[in-house]
Amino acid sequence: MATDRIIKASTIITMNDAQPRAEAIAIDSTTGAITAVGSLADVQAAAPGVPVTDLGASVVMPGFIDPHSHPALGGMITQEPAHWISPFMGYPTYADVQAFWRKLDSETPAGKALMFNGLDRLLQGAPELTNTELDEMFPSRPVVVIDNSGHEAYFNSATIALNGWPDAKPPADPVGARYGRNADGTSNGRAYETSAILAAVAKVLAEAVPHPLMSLAQFLKLMSTNGITMTTEHTYQGNMLPGYEACMAVPNAPVRMALYHMSIEADCGEKITSSAPEAMLWKQGIKLWADGSPWVGTIASSFPYLDSPVVAHAQIPLGPSGESMMNYTRSELDQVLAKYAPMGWQFAFHVNGDVGLDNVLDAYEHALSVNGLLGSDHRWRVEHVGGCRGDQFERAAALGVSISMLPAQFIYWGDLLDGQMFPTEIGSQWMQAGAAFRSGAVVTFHNDGAVSPPKPLLNVQCMVTRRTPSGTLHGPEQQVTLDDALKAHTINAAHQLFRDRDLGSIEVGKLADLVELSADPYTVDMDKLTEQVSVLGTWVNGSKIDADAFLTSIEAVDPTQHKDLPAAALSHKC
Repeated sequence: MATDRIIKASTIITMNDAQPRAEAIAIDSTTGAITAVGSLADVQAAAPGVPVTDLGASVVMPGFIDPHSHPALGGMITQEPAHWISPFMGYPTYADVQAFWRKLDSETPAGKALMFNGLDRLLQGAPELTNTELDEMFPSRPVVVIDNSGHEAYFNSATIALNGWPDAKPPADPVGARYGRNADGTSNGRAYETSAILAAVAKVLAEAVPHPLMSLAQFLKLMSTNGITMTTEHTYQGNMLPGYEACMAVPNAPVRMALYHMSIEADCGEKITSSAPEAMLWKQGIKLWADGSPWVGTIASSFPYLDSPVVAHAQIPLGPSGESMMNYTRSELDQVLAKYAPMGWQFAFHVNGDVGLDNVLDAYEHALSVNGLLGSDHRWRVEHVGGCRGDQFERAAALGVSISMLPAQFIYWGDLLDGQMFPTEIGSQWMQAGAAFRSGAVVTFHNDGAVSPPKPLLNVQCMVTRRTPSGTLHGPEQQVTLDDALKAHTINAAHQLFRDRDLGSIEVGKLADLVELSADPYTVDMDKLTEQVSVLGTWVNGSKIDADAFLTSIEAVDPTQHKDLPAAALSHKC
């Protein structure tokens, strides 16, 4: 390797236990490989005459990895010209949302379609909307509002008209989905689950978001701005490939991408052929959904919701729901795993409830045994696991199953979960990160964009402190160490994506994907980590990313080449 660059920082946190700290690294910028790690003197001795880029007081770490995301959908429903109206994006109450809607309707050219994402009935106190309520806000222009869970969409009468439904009556309900209907069969402005949501909102999305590739690129820039250098598309289908290839084809592509193909696609077991470098874009596995979302009452759990005002207002059935909320019977699970396990794919299973995780682990154990994979390095995954238990994590660890947790469920809903949605013995323990690490499983953190903003440092802060942004402490026994929290977004995440051989830590021979921080996380008040530590930039393959230049390149791409991207991206359930 031909070293041609040395990077020096105030300190380098390597995430390599054999050499935890360094002062400088040497890089071969042609390959992006790290050629030396150590003190500046040692690195210069290994690479004499090579110029040094001194980052001054900055701290360098391996680039953060978000191992479960949906950038295509995330971009189109959260980035301009769409509008992100989640409570944690500056709209804490439904009154704030309504005020924004009135202002926007008055300022937007007549007839222009509008797309919104993130309405949250629990956090904002919003009702389950119908076209009647939306017509009061938007009497003439087509408008779609996607619920923050991704399981429901609301739309106005202008959207119903745009869809061309005869007599305003939606078509027959698709399998596994449904439309909301009035007593006379006309649409009430609601759609539930993927297939119905897609049919109801696709025309508005196409009008409201004319350059979908640019929206995807904006979300990748957002991830990069928060220090992320590698992520996934966890609802991949084939017609997304051109969009991701286009993003990887331009200079300054800021984020590597692993693809998880939805199991409902007929070609999910097939390999992909891509024009992009495999190190930047590759198909990793197959994605399945065991149950639904805690925010709309569709998790497969052994425990009920509280009979509380917040649950009643959100119209969530008390339960417990048990296996009735499973998206698959056990037989169906076995069939899917039996078909694709022999092909060597990694599986990633969305599951939130404890009953759901029991079913997934039962199916995993059976498939691993039948296929002779017990004890092998299969790295099958479970995702989110908000309402799951420590003994289940121990079982996952014993099976070699890794755990990808969604701290956002605790961060943004923790104050409701503990005592308002569930009794304290359930709600305070939500997202049991401490138990997950104690189990010995490989544990990672993710943001499931666009369910929550991609903020690794916030995940780290809240999983270490077990404090929500309100400052309230919930379940301190589920706190994790700073070491473990940072591993969850670096070396553990690289392991989960089968990239620990070349990413996730700063070591000789690995690729120089880096994040530059304003301060050392180990020296600040952990309750104020996100205030005292900021992301200054990222490096991919040893080159600093210019995210604005990346956007400029994508803006020049003909948007008509990617007109299928919106339809593909809407095939998502969180």
